[in-house]
Amino acid sequence: MAMMRNITIGQYIPGESVIHRLDPRTKIIATFLYIVLLFLVNTFSGYACSALLILLAVALSRLPIKYILRGIRPLAFIIILTLSLHFFMTEGHVIFQVGFLKVTQEGVVRGLMMVSRLVLLVVGTSILTLTTSPILLTDGIESLLKPLKGLGVPAHELAMMMTIALRFIPTLIEETEKIMKAQMARGADFESGNIFQRAKSLIPILIPLFINAFRRADDLAVAMEARGYRGGEGRTRFRVLRFTYKDAVALIFVAVFVVVVSIYF
Repeated sequence: MAMMRNITIGQYIPGESVIHRLDPRTKIIATFLYIVLLFLVNTFSGYACSALLILLAVALSRLPIKYILRGIRPLAFIIILTLSLHFFMTEGHVIFQVGFLKVTQEGVVRGLMMVSRLVLLVVGTSILTLTTSPILLTDGIESLLKPLKGLGVPAHELAMMMTIALRFIPTLIEETEKIMKAQMARGADFESGNIFQRAKSLIPILIPLFINAFRRADDLAVAMEARGYRGGEGRTRFRVLRFTYKDAVALIFVAVFVVVVSIYF
């Protein structure tokens, strides 16, 4: 349960920092460029430069470092699994061997690179949601998808679905914790036993969680209809997105950074 509380994706922390005040479209494009950068670099120096960009964004956004690092804890199992698979299943120069298991130099390098990419990817995308409210995130995604309307792409509906999905991640986590506490109060054990027994013990959690999720979705649909929601047609906005010179500077900086790091590192 403590691990679930550490998930930061989908949560929003209000603030008045430079990053908070940027146009949501700027932050979405910058995040996309950063993700592209992570898949272009193949050296530790490249990942170090990418980490510096993240540290700069965290400093400008005034987000607590502990809160950012807390979001990495749920990745512990994936990190250990990724390192193990690369350490023992990559052919190359053997560093040491235990029985039939061989740890190779190439496996260590690839494993550390994959873990670095995974951690930076999660932290980079978390900064987007932590500094952008769900409403602004919806408006930003819809504005970026608007040119595709001519091809029949429902920009507003897609943006709404993506934002609702992100918004309800913390809600579902909280719901899961409540169900687990209720089951544990009735004598349920989620820690003992082998992997199959643990998976079987999750069934009493998943069934009520799915039921509650569908119930919440139905309540949300009824509430939207009661308020006259009819999609994006003829819809006005209380806050109009404005692209300022600060957004231009931020995008140019990120674009130049991505090009330079991808070429030289």
